[in-house]
Amino acid sequence: MNTGIKQVFASCAVVLCLAGGAVAETLDEMFERLSAAETAEEARRIEARIATEWSKSGSPAIDLLWQRGRDALEAGDAGAAIEHFTAAIDHAPGFAEAWHGRATAYFLAELYGPALDDIRETLVLNPRHFGAMRGLAIIMEQIGDEETSIEVIDRILAIHPFMEDVAEARNRLTMRLDGVPL
Repeated sequence: MNTGIKQVFASCAVVLCLAGGAVAETLDEMFERLSAAETAEEARRIEARIATEWSKSGSPAIDLLWQRGRDALEAGDAGAAIEHFTAAIDHAPGFAEAWHGRATAYFLAELYGPALDDIRETLVLNPRHFGAMRGLAIIMEQIGDEETSIEVIDRILAIHPFMEDVAEARNRLTMRLDGVPL
């Protein structure tokens, strides 16, 4: 074998060794670990990694629009957030996080119909989106449909058993449905 080919094989072997140590965990694997998490701390770490993966649109321009929408939400400017997320959706309608961001902005603007529409679209694109499910559960509770809210919460807990405030919301809703004064 000539020297050039040996160098190529050696380079490939180094790359394969390096890649073997840095194999990225898939979303499916993260979700398996999330549903089996033993502590809230472990679940929060996995949740953060999932959110990071979800936030990647594959386009720097769409990522910028999405980040501007997030920044507007953090600043309490639902109108600006709606505009940024709408622009992201217009250019990347398959990016579930843009739909979820706009649903959140609509919710903050008390536009529940459009928020529900965007939550539906988020869940069509990403059926395991526990954040969108949480938004749906909150809206269902606010409009007085506690039973649907509990059903959605049960789906969340199957995916993310330590999601913040979800188990408490389920207990509160169950008590309310059972006629226990709160």
